[in-house]
Amino acid sequence: MSVIVVATIRPQEGYRDEVLAALEDAVGRVHAEDEGCELYALHESADAFVMIEKWSSFETLKAHGQSPAFLELSSKLKEKVAEGLDVQVLTPRPLGTATQGAL
Repeated sequence: MSVIVVATIRPQEGYRDEVLAALEDAVGRVHAEDEGCELYALHESADAFVMIEKWSSFETLKAHGQSPAFLELSSKLKEKVAEGLDVQVLTPRPLGTATQGAL
């Protein structure tokens, strides 16, 4: 079963552009390099970036946490985010239609 991750990243004042650039770079690398990545999509609000992820399994999510793309992203974000990353790991509960009830 797929695993869903919602990661919220809040840049420190003055670092929004650098944090955005690091996230944009990571998206392409994760799509190309991290096996089991079904979705790695960046969204934004006025004060935060939100990465919505879908992994084929907990094993592939765990491997992502040790991948070169993720480790480089973590290094680039260090001391540029206001709080630690808020990461929620979720198990899908599909309801309704197949296309509307799950990511």
